[in-house]
Amino acid sequence: MNDGRNGSSENQVVYELRNLTKAYNGRTVLEIEHLQVGKGEILALVGPSGSGKSTLLRLLNFLEPPSGGFLSFQGKEILSGPGAPLELRRRVTMVFQRPMLLDRSVEENVAFGLQLRGRRNNRDLVQAALKDVGLESLARQRARTLSGGEAQRVALARAIVLKPDVLLLDEPTANLDPYNVSLIENIVRRLHEEQGTTIVLVTHNVFQARRLAQRVAFLLEGRVVEIAPVTTFFESPQDARTAAFVRGDMVY
Repeated sequence: MNDGRNGSSENQVVYELRNLTKAYNGRTVLEIEHLQVGKGEILALVGPSGSGKSTLLRLLNFLEPPSGGFLSFQGKEILSGPGAPLELRRRVTMVFQRPMLLDRSVEENVAFGLQLRGRRNNRDLVQAALKDVGLESLARQRARTLSGGEAQRVALARAIVLKPDVLLLDEPTANLDPYNVSLIENIVRRLHEEQGTTIVLVTHNVFQARRLAQRVAFLLEGRVVEIAPVTTFFESPQDARTAAFVRGDMVY
């Protein structure tokens, strides 16, 4: 399958997946024939619920091992047994759809990952991250008092303060109002443009995928139906199922 990439050299590939499978209790939920994620790109994963998007994101975050096939990260194969070594896992950060925040202040939440890595004198980094997401005025506020949009921005600040090579986003704007959607999209866009962060975004919002991504992959029943540059994907899809999905038709 054509993955929509244009002659990338090996050292530009952050992730490579070949014949990758994931099964639960004998039921295969993900079968990826071939997929590459390029360094410094934003790749959007779209598709109906249950198509395997979040499962794929969990594999890319090394939260679960693949059941079979090949997965490499920055040229190093990730084995199904021991998984990725710590030094590789620390290069990847994930923001979940429903962020789990500590019952502490906003700034303590943002500092948490740094502290786990032994970085104690981190106030300047934390303040800079909070400024990036527009929450510096809420630094001392308890996380449990935040709105949904504010909590998601705290989770995003907690991720970006670590300066990861790869940022994985699982429906980062689901159920948020247009104001917070715009804020978070601008944060993601700025992070990509200023730091060259590789971003893989799961979204049900095809308009968001079109606004943010360089490439879009359409998943259906655990398989990549089509992956292409964003303009091609939305304006001249090659697969009839992709075309139907883009039109808003039922394809499942």
